[in-house]
Amino acid sequence: MTQQLQDEFDSSVENAEAWMKAIQERLRINDNTKGPRSALEARLRETEKIRALEPEGSLKMDLILVKADAALRSISEDKKHEVLSKLKDIKALWEETAIYITHCHSRIEWVWLHWSEYLKAQDEFYTWIHNMRVTLEPDIELQLGLKEKQWQLSHAQVLQNDVLNQSVLLERLLEEAASLFSRIGDPSVDEDAQKKMRVEYEGIKQEAQNRVKLLEMITKEHEQYSASVNQFQSWLNGVTERLNCCIGEATKSSAEDKLKALKEIAKDIRSGGKKWKHLENQCAEVIQNTSPLGSARLKDELEALRKALEQLKLRSSEEEERLLKIQQSESAYESHARQLEADIQKLKKDLQRLENDLDPGEGEKTEDEFVALWRKCNATRAALAAEESKIERLKAQLKELLRFSQDVQPHADSVVSAIQQYQSVRGKTSKMSADTETQLRRLIQNPLQSFEQWKLSVQMLLETPEPELAHVEDALAESSQFKEKFMTLQLKKDHLNDVLGEEKAESFLQEVAEASKEREILHKSLLQSKSKLQNLVLQHENFDAGFAPLKKKLSAIKAKLDLEKEPQPDLLGKKTQLQRLQMIQDDLAELAIHMEELEKLVQSNTTHRHEMNQLSSDSQALKRSLEVMIQQSEDHIQKYWVYNDKLSELQEWLSVTREKIDSCQDADGEQNIEGRLEDLERLLAEFPDKEIQLHLVEAHGQLVMENSSPEETAHVQAELDQLKESWKSLKEMATGLLKKWQLNIPVADKKRKRGFVDSRWMSRPAFRLFDVDPNHKQEKMGEGQSTNSHLKLLHDFEEWLRGENTKLTKILARTPSSAEEIKAHQSKLEELQSRVPQGQHLFEDLLHLHPVIGNSEDLEELRYRWMLYKSKLRESMTS
Repeated sequence: MTQQLQDEFDSSVENAEAWMKAIQERLRINDNTKGPRSALEARLRETEKIRALEPEGSLKMDLILVKADAALRSISEDKKHEVLSKLKDIKALWEETAIYITHCHSRIEWVWLHWSEYLKAQDEFYTWIHNMRVTLEPDIELQLGLKEKQWQLSHAQVLQNDVLNQSVLLERLLEEAASLFSRIGDPSVDEDAQKKMRVEYEGIKQEAQNRVKLLEMITKEHEQYSASVNQFQSWLNGVTERLNCCIGEATKSSAEDKLKALKEIAKDIRSGGKKWKHLENQCAEVIQNTSPLGSARLKDELEALRKALEQLKLRSSEEEERLLKIQQSESAYESHARQLEADIQKLKKDLQRLENDLDPGEGEKTEDEFVALWRKCNATRAALAAEESKIERLKAQLKELLRFSQDVQPHADSVVSAIQQYQSVRGKTSKMSADTETQLRRLIQNPLQSFEQWKLSVQMLLETPEPELAHVEDALAESSQFKEKFMTLQLKKDHLNDVLGEEKAESFLQEVAEASKEREILHKSLLQSKSKLQNLVLQHENFDAGFAPLKKKLSAIKAKLDLEKEPQPDLLGKKTQLQRLQMIQDDLAELAIHMEELEKLVQSNTTHRHEMNQLSSDSQALKRSLEVMIQQSEDHIQKYWVYNDKLSELQEWLSVTREKIDSCQDADGEQNIEGRLEDLERLLAEFPDKEIQLHLVEAHGQLVMENSSPEETAHVQAELDQLKESWKSLKEMATGLLKKWQLNIPVADKKRKRGFVDSRWMSRPAFRLFDVDPNHKQEKMGEGQSTNSHLKLLHDFEEWLRGENTKLTKILARTPSSAEEIKAHQSKLEELQSRVPQGQHLFEDLLHLHPVIGNSEDLEELRYRWMLYKSKLRESMTS
């Protein structure tokens, strides 16, 4: 029975081996991409048939496994090694055959699809060539006018741009043809076929360029003619406008000036005939490339310009004859006008002289100056009355000019201006006379008004309990001045009669006499107050001797405090500054004691008590400012200590972690790679918390820099930059080492599996097939379920990655234009970035399960796609 089982096992192995070799031979025959498309299609169909036989091979392998299991149960221990060896060989042959089937079919299928896409693009290119040739083949159609020619040129330029843009497609098509030719060697994509496509494209390109050049020449010729027509029309309008200005009634020029202008216009009109001849020659050239209807329009336009030129020439000659008649009547008019203007200028000169004599001058005037000005105003009023006859004579001369046909408005304006000037000077004289008289009255009565105000202020000063000595002395000086003013007024009785009148002058002098008596009484009271105040001055000298040093010391303390407002360069400077502030606080406390002693001496003196209150208020304000500065200094020092502690702690962790990673990296041997990987993962698990600590250190650094000098700010910023650079390099080194070891783990596992060296790998599901444990069937079923789960995990990750990649492609395909679109664009990219850690976790699970899944090529391809997606997303985030 044992021999029969072994024979059955050997027979199944031989059958399977023969079947696999036959499959490999068929694949070898079809593993070729050279030749025509029909041959490639036949090979593709053959590989599809071979691929369909792959399940049959899987059944043969299952049969071998069943036979091997039965044989291993019944044969002796010395023959088990032979069975296991055959089983291992047939497995390797099957794996090689399955890979060959997949690769051969994929390679031929890829070339087939590539060729199909190329043929599709080639058909589209030749279709475009045909359509463009149909478009460019007809001759250029003559157009109606310039705008139509410009549209025709624009359309030709669009076609030319289309042709030029097709060069990119042509180059890509030629590259694809060269690539295909290197793979299939078919004449349909050889160099001759490529040259044919390029030659046809160049022909279309040359034809489009020639069409554009011809249309540009035609359009430019018409544009130049149109510009010449516009220029001639502008010149014609300008000459017409000049002629209208000469002919128009609103012009102020003389007949002689108009005749000169008309001669210049006639000269320009003669030169316009030459310009029109040049236009006629240009028009003949443009008509050759213009449609019949457009040519008729050009001729009509040119004829209209000729008629307008002739009409302008006729109008110019008629106007010249008319002006010669008008010139004769202007000489008589000008004679009368000159006489009128001379009389007007003389009158204005006399009025100006009178007005200048009335200039009151600048600054305050004395009473005598006001009297002289008042008398001058009266004399000017008499002179203006004599000038009134001249005004009537000017009006009569203006009436004489009205019988001429010329415009007399300028002379009328001059006469009106002279009359207005006369009225202005007369009004100014009357106003100045009245104002001067008012000022004289005010000056005469001003001493009495000032005395009333002074009397009230002196009465208030005398009622004050402790008036200032200087104020009393000032009041006495003003009293003496009022005495002199009152005596002067009493001596000017005649002058007062002229200005005020006898009755008002008498009443005013009585008021002056009464005010003099009141002044004498107030003067005596002020002398008594002065005597009392001089006695009090002696009592104040002792207070001044003690108050001045205290005020000087307070100013010195304030100056010291102002010097301490500058930021300090380092922590030692901040501590020293705090000590100096505390010393200033002691000086201020000592000053307060001396102030309390001085306050006892000023209880009965209001002035001194006010000075002491002001000094005490300044001292209290300085004390509050000092307390605030001390508190701020203590806060700054505390922030600096916290920053140094946090910085040192994070720097120490970075140093220790770097040493651990270096020690892991320096360890040799593949047998402890899993242990090193676990240590590295534990270190990486600390990074999130430490990254939060890094942000805290940066925040504390910012607080320190806010209240530091520029030098210290630069030093702290340099420390933070160095810390972030150390963090970045350490994290990159750790993550790079982790990826490297994760990639090396599957290779190491394969080596252990082939050598059966590590007993731990013998317990994995992949090796339980060879276990002689009686429960081995149940474990085999668990292994199948686990493998299915792992394959599902691989499929799920592929689907997830494909979906994320599709979302990224859609986001990048849209170009944001506004600020809101840019913000939404960035938000979507950040959402994709937030899911990258989840994908990395899934991929790492796949790497750990690689020995179970097998098929390293699929996993390597998936790894490349995952790395490509992360790189693409990272570039999108930073761009």
